[in-house]
Amino acid sequence: MASLFKKKTVDDIIKEQSKELRGTQRQITRDRAALEKQEKQMEAEIKKMAKSGNREACKILAKQLVQLRKQKNRTYAVSSKVTSMSTQTKVMNSQMKMAGAMSTSAKTMQAVNKKMDPQKTLKTMQDFQKENMKMGMTEEMMNDTLDEIFDASGDEEESEDIVNQVLDEIGIEITGKMVRAPAAGKSLPNAASSKQATITDDEIEKQLRALGVD
Repeated sequence: MASLFKKKTVDDIIKEQSKELRGTQRQITRDRAALEKQEKQMEAEIKKMAKSGNREACKILAKQLVQLRKQKNRTYAVSSKVTSMSTQTKVMNSQMKMAGAMSTSAKTMQAVNKKMDPQKTLKTMQDFQKENMKMGMTEEMMNDTLDEIFDASGDEEESEDIVNQVLDEIGIEITGKMVRAPAAGKSLPNAASSKQATITDDEIEKQLRALGVD
């Protein structure tokens, strides 16, 4: 019962109209087929009357044939008109749907524009750009600091390597001098030889100055 009192929408009306137009088109096609059948029968009757020599009957049947053909041609015109009406209805329906979609989009855009504050949006973008620049500067400063730390550590390690190298060279020199010292079983150690085997602080300082270390 509720469907009886339901208000028809535009789509419902267009569907009903399209259904009626299709029914009309089918009926026109059936009428044309019937006229074509009558046309063939009438042509056969005219030939029959002509063979029998009935000239008057031929004239009457010929006039009827002309009217029949005119009526058949009118069915083509009506069929074309019905097809045009169906196409026009579909086009109008499409245009109405497009207009409805545009209206909905316009309302949505209007609602978004009301909620969106251009000044606030601009300020948000500017704040983001400012904070982004600060972050970039902070990151650059941290990288510079880390580079200085690592560079200083590298310099310290390099300095330590140089000192170790100098000490190694001094050690090699001391070892060489100790090798040249007389062995304990061959001669008795005396004060002079013991003094020569011992490297003094002055000799170490000379070695350092020779290597360029102050």
